[in-house]
Amino acid sequence: MKLAHDHPAPADAAARKGLAPVICYPVEGLARPDLAPYRAAREGWRKLSEVVVPAREARCFAVAAGQFFRITSIEGPQVGDLNLWAAGDLRERFYSGKTRALHGTHLSAGDGMWSSFPTLRRMALITEDTLDWYGFDDFGGAVHDVIGTRCDPYTHNLLSGGGQYHHCCHSNLTRALADWTGLPLREAEGHVHDVLNVFMCTGFTRDTGQYFMKASPVRPGDYIEFFAEIDLLGGLSACPGGDCSAEHSSDAAACHPLLVEVFAPVAPPVGWVSPGVNGYDRTHGRP
Repeated sequence: MKLAHDHPAPADAAARKGLAPVICYPVEGLARPDLAPYRAAREGWRKLSEVVVPAREARCFAVAAGQFFRITSIEGPQVGDLNLWAAGDLRERFYSGKTRALHGTHLSAGDGMWSSFPTLRRMALITEDTLDWYGFDDFGGAVHDVIGTRCDPYTHNLLSGGGQYHHCCHSNLTRALADWTGLPLREAEGHVHDVLNVFMCTGFTRDTGQYFMKASPVRPGDYIEFFAEIDLLGGLSACPGGDCSAEHSSDAAACHPLLVEVFAPVAPPVGWVSPGVNGYDRTHGRP
């Protein structure tokens, strides 16, 4: 809850507040991907693998550069928390903050998922989103956000007065990554990062600016599809909040599994080239 204002508005308050906003990162220099070649590449594709992510748990999966993966709702409304890492180097991982700065608070088809410094390249491209019809609702809510972090046991402990809950998405992803890589839990935890909140419907309240969630519009059969630009390791948690209509980090919410499928096209999309690492020379102004 925000505190009341302690200071009176200055005489020119209206003028200061009335200044027009400026987009921080104009993206005209980023070519908007033509999705037609990616969608054409699905013709005749072959499913390589699938994993069902159990409710209140997480699983990892591998996707090679040039392959597709889909996350699908299969039994009931359910949101998921998605982490991505470069398969060969866990230090290169999805950078939700920079992705948000480039594409906005919520992602859909045509938007990329960008990696952390110093590589800063597109790790994956969203090629299909069956919930793209939702747009922004009257509350300012939209689907697939990069504004939330992930539910975690530390915040739960803080807000609950000491509660110990182990099926938050942060813990789920930590266990899944440890199981996949063989890393100790505490080492794996250091690689878990801010997520793409798949299927989650969120926004900010207009009066207090607080992050809110509401019941996801996802239904069985809805999916979001990605094209892997580099070799990827993915981690997906089926959030213990279910459709996030009421609460996070709970055994009371109705939760459902999610399906991840990986597909290999017969040939890569026409014109596609896997991106190299970012071209900045890393001298930071010193010889």
